[in-house]
Amino acid sequence: MHKLNFIRERLAGHQPETFDPTETTRQAAVAVILRPTPGRNNGTDILFIKRAEKDGDPWSGHMAFPGGHLEPSDADLQAASMRETHEEIGLDLSPAEYLGALDQQRAMPRGRPLNMLIAPHVFMLDGDPLFDINYEVAEVVWTDLALLISGERHTWETRPMAGQPTVFNGYRLERGHFVWGLTYRMLKSFFATLNPDWQPPPER
Repeated sequence: MHKLNFIRERLAGHQPETFDPTETTRQAAVAVILRPTPGRNNGTDILFIKRAEKDGDPWSGHMAFPGGHLEPSDADLQAASMRETHEEIGLDLSPAEYLGALDQQRAMPRGRPLNMLIAPHVFMLDGDPLFDINYEVAEVVWTDLALLISGERHTWETRPMAGQPTVFNGYRLERGHFVWGLTYRMLKSFFATLNPDWQPPPER
């Protein structure tokens, strides 16, 4: 189910779950970027960024998808995801194929709900683009989508929350990075969209 033609077909028929924002709701969007794996037929890569360490940022140092807040100049949330991707990693998604939107997610950093909605938008591009990362990003990482969908990379880490050690489930990438929290929830939503019978790996 990780082949691009299959992903394209599944997202074309998907009606994403959305929430009605209030006047005070902050809205944001991220770009879930896919590409055919270079040198490997029928393989698919997915792109993550490692956010820069920053005091006061609830997602400081996390693995994430490129993206950010909706601005008044953005035509819509898809446009916001494209603008933010260009600003953060220097990648122009205009030539990429837009595959569709995933279910919106509510932000809950450190388990505290925020009045903030995040809309993931999926794009497919070809080749091995160069990146020009800004101060918000420490690293760009491609990884094999199939290893995530299969559960082979599923694991957990113990991290402090409110002064207490807490177990978080997530995915371990090839370079040792750990995908957890909001991005982990987005991935599970993505995989369930591709296959309604998909079962998440056992969690702790």
